[in-house]
Amino acid sequence: MAFNLFRKDKKQNKAVEVLTENSIILGAEAKDKYEAIEIVGNILLREGKVEASYIDAMKAREDMLTTYIGNGVAIPHGVGEAKDKIIESGISVAQFSKGVDFGQGSTAYIVIGIAGKDNDHLNILANIAAVCEDKNEVEKLIKAKSRREIYQMLHGGDQQ
Repeated sequence: MAFNLFRKDKKQNKAVEVLTENSIILGAEAKDKYEAIEIVGNILLREGKVEASYIDAMKAREDMLTTYIGNGVAIPHGVGEAKDKIIESGISVAQFSKGVDFGQGSTAYIVIGIAGKDNDHLNILANIAAVCEDKNEVEKLIKAKSRREIYQMLHGGDQQ
């Protein structure tokens, strides 16, 4: 279970991490999916990945079509018009031990906020979807006791 947590910075010709341990929180609580989206969106904002208005775009995207992808995972991200609100590609992860209702009987325990700059967006979505299709691996994320543990599970040793 791993996806590439680095992107190539063409200007500086080096690999830049898309997910850091600081972008992961454990034991989050939210009254609804919009509050959960604000939590992961605010992590992206705090880490300098997006402008504040990107969080509204993430909520707008959720209104258009749920970002719940199954196995207890949701991957909120902004709509296409919000691309100019992304400063650089980033991922945030929030673990919700009690779960968050994402509608239609779907409960998310892992919510992964996504901001993909340029062509990174679809790549990040595809990688996350592939990782999260294994219910046993997602269960490990849900039960993880540290940010480091989640980081390592998602990182899987990939290095650039």
